[in-house]
Amino acid sequence: MSETHRIVRIDLDAPSMGPGDVNADHERRVAIADLLEGNSFKPSAEGEGPFALRLAIEDDRLVFDVRQEDDSPVHAFVFALGPLRRIIKDYFLICESYYEAVRDAPLAQIEAIDMGRRGVHNEGSSLLRDRLSGKIEVDFDTSRRLFTLICALHRRAAT
Repeated sequence: MSETHRIVRIDLDAPSMGPGDVNADHERRVAIADLLEGNSFKPSAEGEGPFALRLAIEDDRLVFDVRQEDDSPVHAFVFALGPLRRIIKDYFLICESYYEAVRDAPLAQIEAIDMGRRGVHNEGSSLLRDRLSGKIEVDFDTSRRLFTLICALHRRAAT
């Protein structure tokens, strides 16, 4: 991993944030910590990293505001949320089932739901990576963590 092709700071847009639940907040914190620990992030726009990234939902669009570490603007990429909506909705539904199952379901059922949850998460991560193609090059692990953060923003923007 190149030191110049990575995110060293990530900010989730405060106005996009609202009240969240404990499980979603935990996932968000873990995704941020894991993302900062290891990621591969190379915008096609001019500018040297390492990068700071601000994620937001504005006017029903997903915003990737990429900056240099000193906060100098690099480029803001804006994406329609439409292509991600179905997979985000599916992910929320399976997460709810998982959290309910953890309380009192048999271990085999919890494991089956968790496998499904990871599968939907992987599908969302792949779709995000495809949407970023040509604009921002990321590896699969980075797209997984970014997908988690986008879900956190989307959940809160929808409340």
